[in-house]
Amino acid sequence: MHKKSRRGKSHSTRPARPEPPSWLGYTQEEIELIIEELAKKGYTSSQIGVILRDQFGIPLIKPIIGRKMQEVMKEKNLLPAIPEDLFSLIKKAINLRRHLDEHPKDKSSRRGLIFTESKVRKLAKYYIRVGKLPPDWRYDPNKAKLLVAGSS
Repeated sequence: MHKKSRRGKSHSTRPARPEPPSWLGYTQEEIELIIEELAKKGYTSSQIGVILRDQFGIPLIKPIIGRKMQEVMKEKNLLPAIPEDLFSLIKKAINLRRHLDEHPKDKSSRRGLIFTESKVRKLAKYYIRVGKLPPDWRYDPNKAKLLVAGSS
């Protein structure tokens, strides 16, 4: 969005695999229980995905369960109040504000803060539109600082 270079990202795509791998030793119910336990411990969905991949040897959730991890967490009422990507952007903005309080002449960080808060507002507008955030939700740096401090 706010980049100096206008180049694309070169990456490989995952092969299409409609069924779970044959070597997988977990059932749907076991994987859902693991997801539920990890979510109750306070892990985000991306952290749960990394744990499932690294510790349990589960490469992807969707081909095995048939739905996304967010859907499983929503079904069990374990989704956070603020979506994970928005929350991480808010944390980044809070850290930039703290840095700028200590170093007020850092102009490049001030520019980064402007861009980050712009992304927060744009993403919040999207989440309000699709109904994941309440219609009266607004980004306020002071309230956001309390929100991030309370969740950590």
